[in-house]
Amino acid sequence: MTAVVRAVFEYALLRAVPRVQRGESINVGVVLYSHDLDYLGAATYLDAERLRALDPEVDLAAVQELLDAVCRTCEGAGPAGATPLRQRFGWLTAPRSTVVQAGPIHLGLSDSPAAELARLLDELVR
Repeated sequence: MTAVVRAVFEYALLRAVPRVQRGESINVGVVLYSHDLDYLGAATYLDAERLRALDPEVDLAAVQELLDAVCRTCEGAGPAGATPLRQRFGWLTAPRSTVVQAGPIHLGLSDSPAAELARLLDELVR
């Protein structure tokens, strides 16, 4: 019988904040990093109706482009994509005052970071 090896991972929710000055947000994605499993990934889901409830004039295409950029960075695209995974995760989760913001970083254990990412997206975003 093979023992399942679970490794520590860190994750942060991505939030869409259409009017930064109001501070209202909806969860739109998750970024997950595991040093031990050499993994960095992001999954997103933009619920246009919920976001428009916060701001009827929100630029949905711009929000989606920002979310896509996070996913591309995790996959290694662009200048930030050339940096180590830990550095990319830190950059993606750094506090900022933009329409897409990362929440606090949380920890967990998993043997499959991709499956954990999908579970977190379903549980916390959809």
